[in-house]
Amino acid sequence: MTSASPSRFTLALNFGLVYLFWGSTYLGIDIAVQHIPPALMCATRFTIAGVIMLAYCLVRGQNIRFSARELLQLAVVGNLLLMGGNLTLAYSEQYIPSGLAALLVASIPLWFVLLDALLIGHHKVSGRGLASLALGFAGTIVLLWPKLSSSAGVGRKESPTFAGTGWQVLFAGLGNWIFALLNHDLSRAHWTARGIGAVAYLVVGGSLIGYTAYIYILGHAPTAKVSTYAYVNPVVAVFLGWLVLGEKVDAFILAGSAIVVASVILVTSASVTRKPKPLIHAQAAAD
Repeated sequence: MTSASPSRFTLALNFGLVYLFWGSTYLGIDIAVQHIPPALMCATRFTIAGVIMLAYCLVRGQNIRFSARELLQLAVVGNLLLMGGNLTLAYSEQYIPSGLAALLVASIPLWFVLLDALLIGHHKVSGRGLASLALGFAGTIVLLWPKLSSSAGVGRKESPTFAGTGWQVLFAGLGNWIFALLNHDLSRAHWTARGIGAVAYLVVGGSLIGYTAYIYILGHAPTAKVSTYAYVNPVVAVFLGWLVLGEKVDAFILAGSAIVVASVILVTSASVTRKPKPLIHAQAAAD
């Protein structure tokens, strides 16, 4: 459900901000983890961003108070998404190029559809959707084939409130601090100008500008259009990785990119119907 229609320019601007800044975060993470351990980098980034977001809400007179139960839910979601997701992404970028990491993240919608259809069982995917899933997995294999075949191994809805997102980001920062301290990250960090600059960019571009624009389009555009960031961001990430870091873009990357992006487009636009409740209950009983 979307709110009153905004101007086309405003909507297009916010889409552009999400594409650019979220696509470039892969490059920022790649640079940051060269100097600062992943957990410490994420802890610093999300703590600063969360405090700024909540402070902004207070200045605007917005309510940031939630019940204990709501805060617990925000903490769980924030840590699962921003610690479980971004921390593991940061660790992966110590070993693989930022562009490849972005392309693998782009396949997440495929896994969501597969898990929902096969394990949870609440929705039934159309034949087109299933074919797109197979295409996506094939694309992932093409992307990773040079690494998989090498003996060296892989190597290197409802629109959320801004205050709620701020709490999620802050809780993710606190979760990452716990992990960073237990892992003794402070003793291994090198606070170089390049590393600090990368973290600052992630705070401003990735968390503040990117999240603000994402929340805006989430409330003003259809879900199918919002999800387009999933297959635009990898293109931005691959280009920036090649331009700034000199990451290799070979035939496997190009072919795999095209297949994965095409698959995600097809999956997100495929027909997904909710299974009748009696059928769901029957499947549950059979399990």
